[in-house]
Amino acid sequence: MRIAIVGIGGVGGYIGARLCSLIGTQKQKYEILFIARGTHAEAVKKNGIVIREDHEEFRAHPTGVCLASEAEGTFDLILVCVKSYDMVEALIPLKHTMRTDTVVIPFANGVNHAQLLNAHFDAKVVNGCVYILSHIAEPGVIRKKGNLFAAVFGSETYSGECLHIYHIFKDAGLRAKVEEDIDRAVWKKYLFISAFATLTSYYDETIRTVYESHPAESVALLKEITSVAQAKGIDITEEIDKALTTASSLPETASTSMHLDFRKHRQTELETLSGYIVEEAVKYGVAVPWMQEMYEALKCR
Repeated sequence: MRIAIVGIGGVGGYIGARLCSLIGTQKQKYEILFIARGTHAEAVKKNGIVIREDHEEFRAHPTGVCLASEAEGTFDLILVCVKSYDMVEALIPLKHTMRTDTVVIPFANGVNHAQLLNAHFDAKVVNGCVYILSHIAEPGVIRKKGNLFAAVFGSETYSGECLHIYHIFKDAGLRAKVEEDIDRAVWKKYLFISAFATLTSYYDETIRTVYESHPAESVALLKEITSVAQAKGIDITEEIDKALTTASSLPETASTSMHLDFRKHRQTELETLSGYIVEEAVKYGVAVPWMQEMYEALKCR
C-alpha cells in the first residue's frame, strides 16, 4: 500500500506521522511518502518528524521525503493536506503517480474541493475534512494542541474504498469516520472554521477569547454561514450550538491557521473561508452583513 501525504504542515504532518506507525508492523506492506519542500521537509528527511502533543511526544520516520516531481511509481492513496489555494498546483506534478483507481482525498479547508479535483484529475476523488488544531512549531516539529482529531470522508461511488481507508486510519491510531452524507459533513466542519477563522483574524484573538469576548458576533456569523448552506440545500442549523460549545472548550491559546497566517503576514485562505460565503450569498440572495464587513476589512490587511 503506497500512500502519499501531500503537504506535511499541521494536518499532513500529524496524519503522516501516525501512518508511519504502519511501516513494518502490518501484514500488508506500507510505504508512506511525504511530498514536501523547504526547510521543514529537509529537517524531516534528515531526522524524521516530531509530533509534540500536550502530554506526549514522538518521532516518526516516513519511507521517504521528496518533491512531487521526484516521486516514482504510482500511489494507492493520496492525502492532500496543503492549503486550499495550493491544492491543484500541488497535485499537477503528481499526475504521473495517479492511476484511475488511485484514491485522492482533499483535507484542505473548504467545501468544493472534490468537484475541483474531479475536473483536473482522472482518479477516485473522495471528499473529506479533518478536525485538528496543529501547526509547524519549528522545522521538523508539529505542535498539536488538545485532544481534538477526527478525519471524516465519504463517497457514494467509492464506499468500499472509504471503508478500506477507515481501517488503515484505525490501525494507525487515527480517529476516522466514513460519512454517508459527506457534503453535509464537510459543511459542518466548514461552519466552524469559516466563522472562527474570520473572527480570530478580524479581532486578532484566539478562538476561545473570541467566543468569550464577542458572543453576539460569533452567533451572528455562524447564522449567516448556515443561511448560505440552507440556500444551497444543506441544513446545518443544529450545528451552531455545537460550534459554540467546541469554541468554549478549546485550549485558551488555540487559534486558527488563517489567524496565524495573518499574524505572520503569509498568504491566507481568506477567499476560501470568508470570500466564498460572500460570493455564494450574492448568488443565492442571502444577506451576510457581518461576513461582508469582516471580509472587506481583512482584504485590506
